[in-house]
Amino acid sequence: MLFKLQTNIKRCVSPLYLVLLCTLLGGCITTTTGGFTEDASPEKASEERLSLAREYLGKGNWGAAKRNLQLAEDIDANNPEVYEAYGLLYQSTGEYELAEENYKKAITKGNKNISRARNNYAAFLYTQERYEDAQKQLNEVIKDTLYTGRPNAFVNLGMCQLKLFDTEGAEASFARALAMDRTNQVALVELAQIRFDAQDYATANQYYSTYRAVARQQTARALLLGTRLARVAGDRDAEASYALVLSSRFPNSAEYEAYKRTVKSD
Repeated sequence: MLFKLQTNIKRCVSPLYLVLLCTLLGGCITTTTGGFTEDASPEKASEERLSLAREYLGKGNWGAAKRNLQLAEDIDANNPEVYEAYGLLYQSTGEYELAEENYKKAITKGNKNISRARNNYAAFLYTQERYEDAQKQLNEVIKDTLYTGRPNAFVNLGMCQLKLFDTEGAEASFARALAMDRTNQVALVELAQIRFDAQDYATANQYYSTYRAVARQQTARALLLGTRLARVAGDRDAEASYALVLSSRFPNSAEYEAYKRTVKSD
């Protein structure tokens, strides 16, 4: 997925482990197993419930995630991370009005992790094709120089700008992302595509070559671009190689259909 969300859902090499649910007793959490501690402070108890909810979100167990978020909210109704997680939950279950309501609540609750909440809200808006609204949120995110997800926020901003036909702005955003993260694969592909469309094939090739060096597996979009760059260069062997991977890995993709149309038009 090109548009990056920051979920902070912990993942393991093996499937996410199950943690036994606990019962709130007299303001404390008691348990005989799992990660909870006895006589936890309200703040600690809320964070533990929130962590557990995120694990269930990662598993797609919406019911368990919601129960733990409700418990976290009961303990600390002012924690913006709770409402951010609600936003992710309702977005996942297709309850978009509730998702937006909770993303907005997360943003207005305070400064804690506000940039991550804004980034996730922008991702939600992007999926709703509300590109201008998403761009407004991301313009706030990129102002936060301490936000660790800032490179991806610039990538997300660039994706919005492409949808709004602001190619110049998108190119600048992708370049900013690449300045902070030289191996950002989305930025590399998008910059290569922009330069290709501008018929600046030499620069497009430079970005694409860097992308190939850092990507384990190419995306369908990148492979299609590879076939086009190879064709411009007159390298039929490279074109055929990219096309073969595109057809085998992404046989039903729009990119493969686009490639087949170019072949038919020859």
